[in-house]
Order: sequence, then structure tokens, then C-alpha cells
Amino acid sequence: MSQHSTPGHSRPALTKTQKFSIAGVATLGAAALAFSLVPGSADAGTQNVSTAPVAFKQNVDAQQAVHAGVIKQQTTADKQAKDASAAKAKAEADAAAKKRADEEAAAKKKAEDERKAKEAASRAAARKPVYTNNLDGWIRQSLDIMKSKGIPGSYDGLHRNIIRESAGDPNAKNGWDINAINGTPSVGLLQVIQPTFDAYHVDGTSTNILDPVANITAAANYAADRYGSMDNVNSAY
Repeated sequence: MSQHSTPGHSRPALTKTQKFSIAGVATLGAAALAFSLVPGSADAGTQNVSTAPVAFKQNVDAQQAVHAGVIKQQTTADKQAKDASAAKAKAEADAAAKKRADEEAAAKKKAEDERKAKEAASRAAARKPVYTNNLDGWIRQSLDIMKSKGIPGSYDGLHRNIIRESAGDPNAKNGWDINAINGTPSVGLLQVIQPTFDAYHVDGTSTNILDPVANITAAANYAADRYGSMDNVNSAY
């Protein structure tokens, strides 16, 4: 039997919009049903939402802590580098200052030593008498040497015997007495023979028997040994 639509009972066709509406309602219903079937699903969703800002904040805090640590390390390294540089500069400055001080001290000491040496030389020069190159100067120089060697004698004793023996002539020579006959003539201010001069020569004087100071000093040394002093000699000796 064929089927035909009965007039007044046919279903009107659904539009596309109506179909979408029905599908949406169905989907919402299914979602509502699924949500209602999962225990605590509402709480879990709420918990996930509420904990998200906390996790984000913790991540930011961690990044900030790392950044702060890096900054602190960099600051510490910079400070250490500056301290090391300052210490090196100070050490170099101290070394330079010490070197300058040492050089100044050395220069000062050298100048002081030179000053003392000059003063000592000046005092020595002032103490060292200047003798005239004549009979008076020869006698005075001989007396100073005799004094330093412990040889007795006076200016008068020396002068008196010199005048008697040679009249003050340092080159005087006796060519007629026994000494001359024996080949050893008496010569010089105090008419000394060579063997006597050699035996009584005084260190620090010339080895030339005709040297005035050497002749006087050797004769005075001989007279001191034989007569106690030239002062005690009043004739040929």
C-alpha cells in the first residue's frame, strides 16, 4: 500500500538556523551532563584558575632573584677589581716614595760625609804648620818631628850647635878632620858623618844626609843617645 501524506498532518521542514540551534542545545546539554558526572570538576577548574597567578608570580620572583644574584656578583667582582687596582696603585706609590726617601737619605749622607771630610781636611791643614825654608823653619820642623818621636832637645840647643858646627850652611863639609881623612867627612848643618846618619836616621825624614831637617833630626837623635840631649852638647861631639 502506498503511503501518502495526509493533508493537515505533514511536518514542516527545519531551517539551517533551527538545526544549528538544536545542535547547540544538545551540545550544551551534553556538556552539562558530563560536568555533572565528574565529581569535584567544578572545584578543580576553580582551583586551576586560582593557582595560575601564584605560579606566574613565583616564576617572576625566581627570575628576579637570579637577576639580583648576578648583579650582586658583578658588583662584588667590580669592587674586588677596584680594591685590587687601588692596592696595586698604593703599593707602587709606597715603593716610589720609599725609593725617593732612600735616594734623599743617601744624598744627604753623602753630602754630610763630604762636609765632614772637608772639615777634617781643613782642621788638619790648620793644625799642620807651615815652615819657612830657612834655618828657623828647619829647626822648628825638626823639633816637631823630635817631639812626635820622643827625642829631647830645644830650639836653643839645636840653634847653638848648628851655628858652631856649620854657621847655618846646610851644604857645609869638613874636609880636613879625621873623619874626612877616613873617607867619611862630616857634612850638613850639624856635621854628621854618613854612618852616624844611617844609624840614627829618623823615619819620616829624607834619606839625603844634606837635607836640613833630616840632618838636624838624625844629629839630635844621636846626641840624645850619647849625651841625653843636644842641649847638653857644647863642643865637637
